Amino acid sequence: MSDGVSSYPRTAAISPRVEVLPFSASTNAELVSGVIAAPGEWPHLGVLLTTDQRAGRGRRGRQWSAPAGTALAISTLVRVADIPAAARGWVPLLAGAAMARAVAAQLRGSTHSAGLKWPNDVLVDGAKISGVLAEVVLGDPDSIVVGVGVNTLMARDELPVPSATSFAVLAVDCDDDALVADYLAALDGTLGALAAAAGDAGAAGIVGQVEALCTTLSRQVAVSLPDESVLRGRAQRIASDGCLVVVTSDGAETAVAAGDVVHVR
Repeated sequence: MSDGVSSYPRTAAISPRVEVLPFSASTNAELVSGVIAAPGEWPHLGVLLTTDQRAGRGRRGRQWSAPAGTALAISTLVRVADIPAAARGWVPLLAGAAMARAVAAQLRGSTHSAGLKWPNDVLVDGAKISGVLAEVVLGDPDSIVVGVGVNTLMARDELPVPSATSFAVLAVDCDDDALVADYLAALDGTLGALAAAAGDAGAAGIVGQVEALCTTLSRQVAVSLPDESVLRGRAQRIASDGCLVVVTSDGAETAVAAGDVVHVR
């Protein structure tokens, strides 16, 4: 795939601004800086992407890197002034769900299936192919940069962990342009629905949509919480605020807002 917007005609038909970089230390960091420096030049759904990200970041400060040309790093600006602040926790979940749908579209005709691991990892056949990191723009809480990394041409020996996968490992040819365009369309659609429902994810139909994609539900899980404790139980449902509701062995329900989930079985 060559660098340049001409390689992404479907994406450019959806996004009002697409910047394709030959390389980037971090597309999220570059887009956040660009929005701070010139907010008027970056509209809603503006995109910065590369196939050579050299110092990417994941959730909880983790590093995310891939050999040049083997993964897509996509950062998108979403303007969320019409979404109440209390409902904005849905943004990274909706990004994960949107990418799960986009990945599933690439898998049509294959024996593979895509799903969403709460909160926003995309799995294919139980292995991670994509992850999400959302960051509020400093000084502008109505603007969020959503970064997504997708393993595209990564060979098996290049995968960061044994539990990861890529389109190449799956022997699936990925149309990068279609993948990004489908992701943007799905993300914009669900954000619009959430805004139209004044932040009520249930009324917008979003809770049901995300639950249908979420492979975490109905499974025994171990959730590593921010305070370093571990919550064990059955993932029951997704709450109206996007939290994962876990039922422990004594029948108690705990709503988890943030944490690393391991599917036990």
